[in-house]
Amino acid sequence: MFQRTKSTIPTASEALAGRPERPFQLSERHRALDAPLVTDEVPEGYQVALFGLGCFWGAEEIFWQVPGVWSTSVGYAGGSTPHPSYEEVCSGRTGHTEAVRVVYDPARVSYADLVATFYEVHDPTQGMRQGNDMGTQYRSAIYFTTPEQEQVANSVTQRYQGELTRRGFGQITTEIAPEQPYYYAEDHHQQYLVKNVFGYRCHSATGVPVPRD
Repeated sequence: MFQRTKSTIPTASEALAGRPERPFQLSERHRALDAPLVTDEVPEGYQVALFGLGCFWGAEEIFWQVPGVWSTSVGYAGGSTPHPSYEEVCSGRTGHTEAVRVVYDPARVSYADLVATFYEVHDPTQGMRQGNDMGTQYRSAIYFTTPEQEQVANSVTQRYQGELTRRGFGQITTEIAPEQPYYYAEDHHQQYLVKNVFGYRCHSATGVPVPRD
């Protein structure tokens, strides 16, 4: 039963009940970018990208270093439990994946480049895992926020699949779906690798670059 829970996304009726609101406070400022941490209000002209690619500590660090990214945060997406805790997500009983929310300036970095970065820093063929990290919370996911993002995500994925196949890798298992409710993770997870410079990073990448147009 434990193995099933960790490898199968629960239905809404099976998921934990959760809670009606966030039960903790978050810092006002991003530790690395000195931007707002909570970005429910996005600056005019900016856009939001939402990715799941394994442990969110190292994933967030990668994206806050991309020129054109204004703010990042880590949280939980793609599940059924409202305002879950980290421990609940790790139990496999909420359906969420660990996610990175990226607010970016499309005049400085394209969504296609962000998707390419996403694919190049993890292994999207591993299903419910990244390296030794196993469970539904480590699955690969792209949650698009606009029809244009959906088109780009599918185009880059198809192009990358061709390159992976050519090099002997399996099928991409990345979930590509409309934007899901996003719940911010607890404050100590935000910019974790600024607070813990020698902290854990899971970068289970294939080493295969995404072909650019």
